[in-house]
Amino acid sequence: MKSITKTEGILWSIALPGFPQLLVGLWFKGTLFVLLEIIINVKSRFNEAIMYSFLGETHKAAAVIDYQWLMFYPCLYMFAMWDAYKIAQTTEEKYAYLPFVMSAYLVTVGLMYSPRVYVFGKFIGPIFFPMICVIPGVFIGLALRELLLRVR
Repeated sequence: MKSITKTEGILWSIALPGFPQLLVGLWFKGTLFVLLEIIINVKSRFNEAIMYSFLGETHKAAAVIDYQWLMFYPCLYMFAMWDAYKIAQTTEEKYAYLPFVMSAYLVTVGLMYSPRVYVFGKFIGPIFFPMICVIPGVFIGLALRELLLRVR
């Protein structure tokens, strides 16, 4: 089996979940992640919402998105990213999954609250607000990991 670095795994997974798994020869898992990503992406109309969001039309993004389908995306995305990170580990890192798990939780909650979030009177929308929620997710996960490592 080929190897990748943790950074390489994370960055390829950001590009498309499943790519790092394919790079190291885990064909079934990689193909499964890619197919699930494509299905969820198409069914939720995620790319269309991303396009509207980047064009500043966040209300249109909220109108086209299928929230029921998109709610699967954060967990799939973060799990595939964690899996890529884990594949690249040379030694086991205790609680390394916590930043990924907490990000998945907070992005999912952020997606649920996104129709109601306005910052300085501006509607953030279903793309940017959940993306912002990754940041506290990572920090909370890292803090929990640090706490658990110290307590142990």
